[in-house]
Amino acid sequence: MPLFNLPRLIIVLLLALAMPALSAAASQAVTEGWEYRWGDSPFTPEGVPEWVLNHEPGQWHSIGFPSNPPGRQGAENVWFRVALPEGEWQEPVLYIFSVDLIVQVWVDGEQIYQYGNFDSQGRGRFEGWPWHEIELPEGYENKPVYFRIFSNYTDIGLWGEVSIMDHPDLVLYILKNSLEALVIAGFATLIALLALIFSLLQTEKKTFASISLFTLSSALMLVSESQASLLIAYRPLMWDYLAAGSYYMLPVAMALLLEQWLTNHRPWVINLIWKIHLVYLVGALMGALAGVFDLSSTFPPFDALFLVSLVVIFAVVVRRIRWMVLEQQILLLAFGIFCALLIVDMAVAHGVLPWSRVPVSYGMLLFSLAVVLISLWHYAGTQEALTRLNVSLEEKVAERTAKAEALAHREQARVRMLTFENEKNRILGDVIAQLQDCLGLKQAFALLARTFPDLCSPLPGAFYQRGSGERYDRVAVWGYGRPAPLPVVLDARKGLPRPSTLPELKQSLESGGMGEGAGTIPLCFWINVESASAGIVTEGILLLEGEGVFGKAESEYGSARLFSALDQSMQRIGITLSSIALREELQKFSYEDALTGLKNRRYFDQLFEHESAVAQRNDLSLSLLLVDIDHFKHFNDTHGHEAGDRALQRVASSLQRQFRESDIVCRYGGEEFVVIMPGATLDAARDKANQLCEAVGEEPITYQDRDLGVLTVSVGVANWPDSSDRPEQILSRADQALYRAKEAGRNRVEVFG
Repeated sequence: MPLFNLPRLIIVLLLALAMPALSAAASQAVTEGWEYRWGDSPFTPEGVPEWVLNHEPGQWHSIGFPSNPPGRQGAENVWFRVALPEGEWQEPVLYIFSVDLIVQVWVDGEQIYQYGNFDSQGRGRFEGWPWHEIELPEGYENKPVYFRIFSNYTDIGLWGEVSIMDHPDLVLYILKNSLEALVIAGFATLIALLALIFSLLQTEKKTFASISLFTLSSALMLVSESQASLLIAYRPLMWDYLAAGSYYMLPVAMALLLEQWLTNHRPWVINLIWKIHLVYLVGALMGALAGVFDLSSTFPPFDALFLVSLVVIFAVVVRRIRWMVLEQQILLLAFGIFCALLIVDMAVAHGVLPWSRVPVSYGMLLFSLAVVLISLWHYAGTQEALTRLNVSLEEKVAERTAKAEALAHREQARVRMLTFENEKNRILGDVIAQLQDCLGLKQAFALLARTFPDLCSPLPGAFYQRGSGERYDRVAVWGYGRPAPLPVVLDARKGLPRPSTLPELKQSLESGGMGEGAGTIPLCFWINVESASAGIVTEGILLLEGEGVFGKAESEYGSARLFSALDQSMQRIGITLSSIALREELQKFSYEDALTGLKNRRYFDQLFEHESAVAQRNDLSLSLLLVDIDHFKHFNDTHGHEAGDRALQRVASSLQRQFRESDIVCRYGGEEFVVIMPGATLDAARDKANQLCEAVGEEPITYQDRDLGVLTVSVGVANWPDSSDRPEQILSRADQALYRAKEAGRNRVEVFG
């Protein structure tokens, strides 16, 4: 099973919480056709169980679900089998909620899965209770799948749910089933931490420590028992130890809380209960870790002890509940509901009730909400007391009027700044939306040159775009008279102005550098564009004057906010431009052959259809050349594929040199090339084809300082309207002409018609 790291799991959980449709997983329950057989199979010398090779229908018995077959009588080994149904799956896996205790899975005499280790007697130790994901082999449909199981626990067999689904759907299914428990566990953990803080601040109130212990244990139990815990770390036994420890701690924490509430009534029974459970917790975990017994064997005795303890606690509490305050009674009610859900879960776990998912987490949520509501209740009381205190302090308001007015002026300035920011954010949003509609960087920078004056006003400035060489050309300027004081060209070789930073702005404000008469040091923002091929490149530079705006800002706070808003705007624009650059590169790669640099077959197919329609609509001639390198396979076999690639590049280079810019040269596939010549007559196309043959035949092929000789090409030429009735037919006509050129001895040009 792949290991999820915790941050990725948290992201997937948040997505599942935000979009519940992601959590809907298609599955097919396996509920029919199950058979069982007590005992263990003998093995062939090759290590294959004989029971998976011989069907022996008389030895197998039908069962509704592969769990706890009748007639166990102390048996510790059982086999189950079932024929899995067909389904439309991409990555089919068999999902099993749990197995008691270890299992092997066989199909067609091959072992496809094992959890736990079987010894020579078919026994093994408890390895935890994880959910199981079994990858199904091809052709598993309608074939018997065998399950070999050992268990010395009270239950034996598969448990809970058996379904077929796709692997990605299984991950979503696990997250869906665990989402509520994990969210509630996180909420309970927050309550536990707050209670722990209060217990440290108010050491005389020990109830906070008990509430913290109870909610933290419950949260750890929910996380450990959730199926998503295995996505965090696939350590089933570790999670089972954590689940057992937190589960066994619940009665200890609750009994401690009750003991503190009933301290005036000498609750010696409650004191005895938490001590007994604490001894059991330590003994069970230490004994299991020491290998004295399996951890699984500690659950049934604890469940019995827990039930007895709950009955005793209920009897004690009923007699003394009238002395408790209302919030204690509310917490006891929430704890009672939580315990009721735990009892139902016990009944399901021990087969008393049919299997279903018991929402134990809801009980924990109810208890946590009760703690929160009680806290809010106390908080409301505290707020009421504070209100009364404020009434007594009203006489001091007059002396603070001046300060309040100053604060009001500052607030007005802040409101104006926020209004300004909102307007700029609206403009920025429109600019980003328009940028996203641009087809390329050229169109995007033209848009920026038009919109920067609105985005940056009232700050005057200029926008520069990277041109040829190391220069940046000014493409927009605003807010100045004529001529503008900013340079027309920025030369990168002489040094570009560095991007401004907030510390520099603060220093300038403190020294008056942005004050009256200043303006010689404009603010500078770089617009960086990241592409897959060139990396991060500064494609634009924005220079802004701060005179008259930063200098009269009501506070350093306003100046900093304005600067930060501009800086973030440039970063957002840079990110948007980077996405446009990436989109351009992807489009280029989709139409370009990586080896030769020519356009590829996909580009030819689209362009040929377009040129055919244009030629027919405008009654223009259209010629097409189909070029094939002669004996290229022999060349490849003789000199190697790398030399063959060099030969393809040389031929492609010759093709590019021989034809007009209006002609389109494409690599058609393998050693074939195709040339579209819009407007060219048949004679002109024939002449170009003959020139190409001569040029290719005169250019030697060299590779690793070795002369590999020369190659020749065969060319088929077709033209509309001379070679066909419709323009789109000339491709097949050129192919026929190429075939004749090869039949006639190669290194020649053949014209159709």
